[in-house]
Amino acid sequence: MARFLKWLALAMGIACAAIGVFHFAGGIASVPGEGGVGATVDSRERFYGALFFGYGLMWVWAARQSPIPATVVRWLAGVFLLGAAGRLVSLAVHGWPQWFQLALTVIELVLPPVFFWLASEDEKAKARVAA
Repeated sequence: MARFLKWLALAMGIACAAIGVFHFAGGIASVPGEGGVGATVDSRERFYGALFFGYGLMWVWAARQSPIPATVVRWLAGVFLLGAAGRLVSLAVHGWPQWFQLALTVIELVLPPVFFWLASEDEKAKARVAA
């Protein structure tokens, strides 16, 4: 399970960093279902793209630690879950978004519990080896 945590965290980091770069480079045009908007929304999209890139790098950093710090994994997974909560609030306030946003919401609801469950696996494995 420790190895699975490492690869899942690394995949999460690479995916988030790549998505961040995509949104930073593409601005609002990188958002499925969005039409023409002004400079303010495009600016915000690129800003959030940079933050998501940094978030992805934090996942990569965590995955490369030995042992992988459970507290960091839990915090990062919690932030991801908070993003899903934001999508659910939006759904309640504004209705159904474009279908791809719904698929992302499912991923954002499913992955955090997996990370919460696996978070301490690497620390436990290292402790068993040391004992």
